Amino acid sequence: MKTIAVRNPATLESLELQNRPKPGEPGPGEIRVRLHASSLNFHDLSVVTGIIPTEDNRIPMSDGAGVVEAVGPEVTEFQPGDHVVSTFFPQWLSGPPRIGDFSTTPGDGIDGYARESVVRPVHYFTLAPKGYSHEEAATLTTAGHTAWRALVVDGGLKAGSTVLTLGTGGVSIFAVQMAKAMGAQVIATSSSDAKLEKLKALGADHVINYQSDPEWGKTVRKLTDGHGADHIIEVGGPGTLPQSINAVAIGGHIALIGVLTGVAGDIPTARLMAKQARIQGLIVGSRADQQAMVRALEVLNLKPVIDRSFALEDVADAFRYEKSGQHFGKICLSI
Repeated sequence: MKTIAVRNPATLESLELQNRPKPGEPGPGEIRVRLHASSLNFHDLSVVTGIIPTEDNRIPMSDGAGVVEAVGPEVTEFQPGDHVVSTFFPQWLSGPPRIGDFSTTPGDGIDGYARESVVRPVHYFTLAPKGYSHEEAATLTTAGHTAWRALVVDGGLKAGSTVLTLGTGGVSIFAVQMAKAMGAQVIATSSSDAKLEKLKALGADHVINYQSDPEWGKTVRKLTDGHGADHIIEVGGPGTLPQSINAVAIGGHIALIGVLTGVAGDIPTARLMAKQARIQGLIVGSRADQQAMVRALEVLNLKPVIDRSFALEDVADAFRYEKSGQHFGKICLSI
């Protein structure tokens, strides 16, 4: 079967197309999945470029979607023909966070889904939403689930709340869609006026160009009559967090998801204390939360925004496109 491997030292040029044996029959509690799609995330880019070190010959990609080909003994949750999507933390089944690293994450600590077929225990997958294509389902493992946890699981989003999203990556766009579908007001930022128009088309109530308006925290408060944003999808890290603290409502919630501007910096702690706001760090979520998200997406009739798809063997070009920052929404691999 076609497989992509990361050869060390990891660079986009060292991604290697290999022909490996197809996995055999699933054992007790296992399923065999014919994979049809994956999607790119910043975490995957960090693995394949060596920012996050991994073993030589690692199969990358945390997101995987496809069809169950066979089930092993004692498997009752799935049957052949089911459309499924992978879980980011296969060992975190439910409850509060229990894992603080990527040692069990496919495409990082263990082999991922840049391949045609895989045999895994049932808890490595959940059902995909009905009516989703494989590429659409593949966007849920990391980006969709992160937005869901930030807004619903950790944030307790309610209709009428105000949500602020930063940028136009996969998590932020999912957050715009989910927040609007659940009755929230959305303020979205980008440095591109063209992308801001696309955010409006997705339903954003207000948009801000953070490049031409560096004090966008004040602008958010003005747009909300001084109240501020109840929820903030914070993907920038230290470079944007001070403005997010300015923008957040008293008693509001900042979901700290990304570190696109770095891993450390000065934070206005006194301002945060005065706001009595909560900063919640998070990395994706549990299998039970993913199952709840899938059920919700079927009811909300929400479909992911996919910018472009690449063939599996063109994975390096897909990552180059991600690095260019031209995309709006998710970049997928078709397997």
